[in-house]
Amino acid sequence: MDNFACLYVIRGEPFPSGTCVNLNAKETVVGRVSHQLTPDVAFTNAFISRQHFVIRKEQEKAVLYDLGSLHGTEVNGERVKPHEPYVLNNFDIIKLAKGMTVLHFSYLFADQTLDIEPLSITKRLQAIETSFSVDWEKRECVVDGRRIAMSEKEFLLIRILYENANRLVPLDVIKSSVWPERAVEDAGIPNVTLDELNALIYRLRKKYGKDTFMISAVRGIGYVLESELKSS
Repeated sequence: MDNFACLYVIRGEPFPSGTCVNLNAKETVVGRVSHQLTPDVAFTNAFISRQHFVIRKEQEKAVLYDLGSLHGTEVNGERVKPHEPYVLNNFDIIKLAKGMTVLHFSYLFADQTLDIEPLSITKRLQAIETSFSVDWEKRECVVDGRRIAMSEKEFLLIRILYENANRLVPLDVIKSSVWPERAVEDAGIPNVTLDELNALIYRLRKKYGKDTFMISAVRGIGYVLESELKSS
C-alpha cells in the first residue's frame, strides 16, 4: 500500500520520541487509552480526551477534526474549532494536553527519526518555569537573571526559529538564514553540513541550558522551537 501521510510523535507518553503513525486508513482517531475505549493512537496523558481528534482522508487531503475535546487541539499554536474541518499541511505541529503531547504532521516519510529524547511531564513543567528572555538589539539572552551574549550564528539561528515559533523550519531555510555568506550549491542553498548545524544546536543547549530553548529536530527535515519567549 502506498504511503499517504504520517504523524511523528515528538513527545507523548507512552510512545518513544520519533514514533511514526501511518495515516493510510480512511480515518485515524487519536485519544486517551481507557477501559471502555482504545483509540487508534492511544496516549496516557490525563489532559487528553478519550476521543480527542480524528484525521480523515478526504479527496487525498488529511483533514483534522477536534471531537469536542475538553482541553482542545492546537495546530501551529492556534486552537482548532470543535467538529470543524482543518486541512493539514506539511510541517504542521499539533499540540495536546497543554503542550505535553506534540505531534508533527507530514506527507513525507523520512527514514530518519527524531533526534530528541521525550520529556517527562515533570521536566516539561520545570522548563516552563525557567525565567528567560531575549534582547534582540543587544543580542543577548537573559536566563534566570544572567545575561549571556550571543554569537552571530547563535543569534541568527534563534531569530529564524523564534520568528517561526511552534512551526517546523525546513533545513534549507535555516541554512540560508544562518549562513548567508557561504557558497551556494546547485539548488541555491548554502553549502552547510548537518554536522555543522547539529554542532550549533549542541552549543546552544550547552551554553544556555538544555531546557531554555525547547528545540525539537526532525532529522533530515528541519527544526521546531517550542516557544513562549519574551522579547525585550
